[in-house]
Amino acid sequence: MATNQKTLRRQKLRWRIRSKVAGTAVKPRLSVFRSNKDIYVQLIDDATGTTLASANSRQKDLAAVKGTKSELSVAVGKAIAAKALALGLEYCVFDRGGYLFHGRVKAIADGAREGGLKF
Repeated sequence: MATNQKTLRRQKLRWRIRSKVAGTAVKPRLSVFRSNKDIYVQLIDDATGTTLASANSRQKDLAAVKGTKSELSVAVGKAIAAKALALGLEYCVFDRGGYLFHGRVKAIADGAREGGLKF
């Protein structure tokens, strides 16, 4: 279990959000994880517990993008949107993972919307 108060607070927020947000095969959950350096997103079908698609800032094609972490997050959002559209998914449910909807998390959402996903 987390000993850091900040991490523990985010975990409690995450559990509260997850009690209200769930993804299906038709409308998967877009889950966000943010580390200090990178950002990761997944499209998850909670009915079967499988990951349908994922993208992160460490992928070779996205690591070549130069700019701030927020600009890189927009690129990751566009990448996950392209993968979702390739799978035939147009709608998703956004799961901010206990983070504030601000900065890099908001940039992911904006990039996914630009790429064609609808929340």
